[in-house]
Amino acid sequence: MDDQALGPHRDTFRAFAATVVPEMTQLDPAAWEDVERTVEHALARRPPAMRRQLGLLLRAIDTLPLLRHGRRFAALDPVRRERLIDALQRAPVKLIRRGIWGLRTLVLMGYYTRTATMHAVGYRADARGWDAPRDDCS
Repeated sequence: MDDQALGPHRDTFRAFAATVVPEMTQLDPAAWEDVERTVEHALARRPPAMRRQLGLLLRAIDTLPLLRHGRRFAALDPVRRERLIDALQRAPVKLIRRGIWGLRTLVLMGYYTRTATMHAVGYRADARGWDAPRDDCS
């Protein structure tokens, strides 16, 4: 894969991400860039072999639906996407299951580390931990 691990697989990654976190369908292009930048940063620290495996997984996710539905993953409706992801995360091959869960983890990391998302869900991390002053939300 190239320097940008998601580059050739961006559409598949975005479709996968929006299936895992449906709120991601509302992201604008800048927000998607934030998510992808976080994921790319995490992938840059991984061995090249792992990045290649991720590329193969995304390619498989993209092309498997061609056999059954005659269209690529990103062109499927959300229900069919979810069914495929569910089947892959329960696959008898451990490497496939791990790959799906790893990809899901990358999606969650990319989405929930965005400042806008943290504010939306009320996450207020503080270096002082439990000693930090708390807002009374009740």
